[in-house]
Amino acid sequence: ERILRAAKELFLADRYAGVSLERVAERAGVSRQTVYNRFGCKEAVFRAMVRAHWSTFAAQDRVPAAADAEADAEEVLRAFAASLRRFVEETDQIRFARLVVAESARLPWIADEFHRLGKGPVVAAFAERLDALVRDGRLRCADTRLAARQFMGLVQEFLVWPRVMGFTEEQAGLPDAEVVIDEAVRTFLARYAPTGA
Repeated sequence: ERILRAAKELFLADRYAGVSLERVAERAGVSRQTVYNRFGCKEAVFRAMVRAHWSTFAAQDRVPAAADAEADAEEVLRAFAASLRRFVEETDQIRFARLVVAESARLPWIADEFHRLGKGPVVAAFAERLDALVRDGRLRCADTRLAARQFMGLVQEFLVWPRVMGFTEEQAGLPDAEVVIDEAVRTFLARYAPTGA
């Protein structure tokens, strides 16, 4: 954990090329050999750091459980949107996204890993939750994976991307997060609520 914390600080500050196993070891207070023995190479350290970052999302049970038969579609959507908001506000997600954008043209595996370990499983879990709502007749949706990404886009376009890109003026004029979430839920349900609901 100490090695991964040190690696995270360094990668987020100095990007991939600016980090070496020696620097990670020094920051973590261990020998380079210890880092090498544990991970083998810088790429493996980076992958483990990304996995640890996304595990914080999973650990918080960010996608409402399919077993919660009492939750209606609106409650599920609001809970998921709130979890996205907390993840962005309580972790280094914005800095991670900036790192991935900056490095992925030169090192495409970084974007692939970020998606494989994080956004991909989040979308899949959310789509499974939407599937449960469809099976229960609480949503009408033929492609829940598409719908999951649409909903995430409605939220992230306001809560994530202006911050990732550093659009200072746009950030100042954005609606409150609660308004963004409310409108995303209304828009989604206008499209996917069962007929007559």
